[in-house]
Amino acid sequence: MIKKLILLFIILVVAGVGAVMFAKSEVESYLNQPIKIGSDDLVTVEHGMSLRSTLSKMERAELIQASQFERLLPRLYPDFVHIKAGTYQVIPQMTLKGLLTEMVAGNEYQFTITFIEGSRFSEWRDQLLKAKGLKHKTEAMTEADIAKALGSDKEKLEGLMLAETYHYTEGTSDLAILKRSHKALVKQLNAAWETRQEGLPLQTPYQALTLASIIEKETAIESERERIASVFVNRLNKGMRLQTDPTVIYGLGDKYDGDIRKKDLTTPTPYNTYVINGLPPTPIAMPGVDSIKAALNPEKSPYLYFVASGNGGHVFSKSLAEHNRAVRNYLKQLRANKSKE
Repeated sequence: MIKKLILLFIILVVAGVGAVMFAKSEVESYLNQPIKIGSDDLVTVEHGMSLRSTLSKMERAELIQASQFERLLPRLYPDFVHIKAGTYQVIPQMTLKGLLTEMVAGNEYQFTITFIEGSRFSEWRDQLLKAKGLKHKTEAMTEADIAKALGSDKEKLEGLMLAETYHYTEGTSDLAILKRSHKALVKQLNAAWETRQEGLPLQTPYQALTLASIIEKETAIESERERIASVFVNRLNKGMRLQTDPTVIYGLGDKYDGDIRKKDLTTPTPYNTYVINGLPPTPIAMPGVDSIKAALNPEKSPYLYFVASGNGGHVFSKSLAEHNRAVRNYLKQLRANKSKE
């Protein structure tokens, strides 16, 4: 009788161990299934969602196959209970186990938004409105409201953001992006101001920013920035008007249709540097770091004029006579280019 009981006990133990091993194998199979990627490769865990509700959400979306053994998951993998709210990216061949590991670590997907040097604040607002994953806090705010929220003493935000790529997670506000960008710009501007060249006709960092924005709009060629800066600095030092087309365009606003006419050059606006003396009242675009550095450390040159070469870059001149010849050559080059089309 005792032998029979011992044998029965052994059989029950073996059966129990076998059942446990089978269940564990099924849970492993459930965890190692690859996640199906649909039109969107992002999975969001909302605040308050549990492991069970997250798995159910993924099953309903047909990202994973359900299993009757999944209820054993918290017991066999207790760490997976501690998934964190956020948005996570599913990469090709990623398993459910891999995704849950990312969720426990809180390795959220990083959205990106890239602002281009030389762009305007109005363009930034359009970009932010279309950006995925952002909370839109500034949509109903005026530019002056946003400036106040950023702690700026300016009512216009043109030029006061650093154009670069910013990473953010789901639920970040557009205002938070602007705060980061403004803080980065102020840091770069102040650093450049501290190492500025002596004798510049610039009284404040904001004036330097305004000049940098003009340089940014005049050239995208890195090697030219300091020389173009020297032209504007030379003209300011001599009391000459800057006479730069990008300021005219900015002053025209929505009236600009792609062409600058002679009347546009003589129509007064606060930004028309063919009419006003000195710098315009605000920057005309978001300058990059290189343009800021060029404005504060221009090349030492005798140049007072420049015009496009027609082949990329610019031709620089010391006198009006030289400049007029360069303009004629530019127009000749334009005609030649058109004849080849």
